[in-house]
Amino acid sequence: MKVFIMNGSSTFLADALVIGVGATAVLDLWSVLQRRVFGIPTLDFGMVGRWLGHLPRGRFRHEAIGRAAPVKGEHVLGWSAHYLIGVIFAAALLAVVGDDWVRSPTLLPALLFGILSIVAPFFIMQPGMGAGIAASRTPAPVKARLRSLLAHSVFGLGMYLSACLWAMARAG
Repeated sequence: MKVFIMNGSSTFLADALVIGVGATAVLDLWSVLQRRVFGIPTLDFGMVGRWLGHLPRGRFRHEAIGRAAPVKGEHVLGWSAHYLIGVIFAAALLAVVGDDWVRSPTLLPALLFGILSIVAPFFIMQPGMGAGIAASRTPAPVKARLRSLLAHSVFGLGMYLSACLWAMARAG
């Protein structure tokens, strides 16, 4: 089956959407595996939604997001943001590597970009939600940092795998 290919910015957006959603789904599968096999707790995206829901109210930082007032629809907001952020990260990768990479993906750029994307949670989300810079206020900061690093590496691997599948689908 031949996939309909668009031109210009529409192609870029389609590429970013497919690769970002695919990579985020790979990350979510990894989280399920960690929870079920190893008993490792996963991020509650409701808390991400709660944090985001407080932003328009002028509240950017919390001592502990779990103690902040709940926000209507925080789970939907958090999960939606999770996938939107995945698409944004994929778009940023594509802006750097270009169309040739989408047609013939390689692991290294996606993996490096996934690892570099750890800057966002370390310096924006974790401090804003009360965990401190790079999880410094958590009970086991090194463990939390390593889990974040692994998760973002899995996201990078997911971008590569999604790009490979998308390249095969585009080739027909």
